[in-house]
Amino acid sequence: MILITNDDGIAAPGIRALIEVASAFDDILVVAPDSPQSGKGHAVTLNQPLKLRKVQLFEGIEAYECSGTPVDCVKLAKHVLAKDQPINLCLSGINHGSNASINIIYSGTMSAAMEASLEGIPSIGFSLLDFSFDANFEGAKVYVKKIIRQVLATPMTDCKLLNVNIPSCPAEDIRGIKVCRQAHGLWEEDFQIGTDPRGDHYYWLTGAFVCKEDADKADHDIWALDHNFVSVVPSGHDLTHYHYLNDFKYLENIKE
Repeated sequence: MILITNDDGIAAPGIRALIEVASAFDDILVVAPDSPQSGKGHAVTLNQPLKLRKVQLFEGIEAYECSGTPVDCVKLAKHVLAKDQPINLCLSGINHGSNASINIIYSGTMSAAMEASLEGIPSIGFSLLDFSFDANFEGAKVYVKKIIRQVLATPMTDCKLLNVNIPSCPAEDIRGIKVCRQAHGLWEEDFQIGTDPRGDHYYWLTGAFVCKEDADKADHDIWALDHNFVSVVPSGHDLTHYHYLNDFKYLENIKE
């Protein structure tokens, strides 16, 4: 069985495109949020009960909409809906917009895939570099199919999480696949300040992504995407910065 989820909501075109491709490989279970959950990261619902509702949105596919976050969707799929069935692969997406570089930290799409990988399920998050609801997923579907086929043929062992980003262009203009590292980048953020009808101030987050890599480095996902390659970043859960372990050994010698 393949579990499919996303963060754009169960009605988003991206998840429909992913279901169309993945249904050729195995039985599909869809569990996705009932409304958009972009930017929710690894949020888990703790202060209210979750609800699942079976929906008939995809012909011949068992699908449920969930009142919670993308991570909630995966947890409910694993521990409730498919608790007696093995999930062989979890696919999240296809996200409307990039999840390259630091975006993996904020992404509900990637957090859903990460949650499944924490459960030992091989998982892939797919994203298309087009934020439009009307994005064209035809080129992306070609490479989603290729990657699913190869991952099923060559099982993921130690690394069970892939972050895949796809340029927004026709399949014939994509130059291939680059397995690469996550680029160093950040969001330079700002808040638009306004006043609501009651006279209270509100703050609306805005900003722009800035890549901090040297222009001549060609081993990261932003470079790959800028040059019309599909980027594939093997990802994990360990946030330890091993390079600096010795630099902080002095903390072990602190005396009262």
